[in-house]
Amino acid sequence: MKSSSGSPHIRVRRSKVHGTGVFAARAIKKGTRLIEYVGDRISHAEADRRYAHKPIDDNHTFLFTVDARTVIDGGVGGSPARFINHSCDPNCETVIENKRVFVEAIRAIGAGDEIGYDYMIERDASDPPNMADIFSCRCGAKECRGTMLLPPKPKRRKKKSAASKKSAAVVARKAARDAPKKAVKKAAKKPVRKVAKKAARKAAGKRAS
Repeated sequence: MKSSSGSPHIRVRRSKVHGTGVFAARAIKKGTRLIEYVGDRISHAEADRRYAHKPIDDNHTFLFTVDARTVIDGGVGGSPARFINHSCDPNCETVIENKRVFVEAIRAIGAGDEIGYDYMIERDASDPPNMADIFSCRCGAKECRGTMLLPPKPKRRKKKSAASKKSAAVVARKAARDAPKKAVKKAAKKPVRKVAKKAARKAAGKRAS
């Protein structure tokens, strides 16, 4: 099978998922670097300017976010990587090295299989209510999300008030005084672990659209 993409690993043709897609020209081993996502490197402001008049219900995009400053517009001087479709059960992933973006296989891919990676498009408070429909997904994966958008972030638990924390501490101290010596040591360590987990959570980046 001769590649029509400039890469020995892939070829470009029509896709059942969406428009034009990218397919394996031969069997591909896990970890293989397939192609670089290239194009015009521009700022986020320039990307917004270029596509300011794009209809809000148009999900077709060749923009790929590199970092807070740079976006690659694959529609200008881009490689066949711009035709790789989204998949909720991807066989590839994108890797950013020194501000360059590469597509790599995360599992073995059979000859003729379509190449796909998760676009991981983030949700925003300013999105219209039908944004998930605009970026609908037809990848056909068993666990398909139905959209190229990432799942909504879980709501953060409300922090306990200072009063409730104080009450809990009083109860813990009382339990420690009334318990046997071994149990006292165990009770004393438990609240420390909870505090440590909470501190770690508090202390604890694709494609742009």
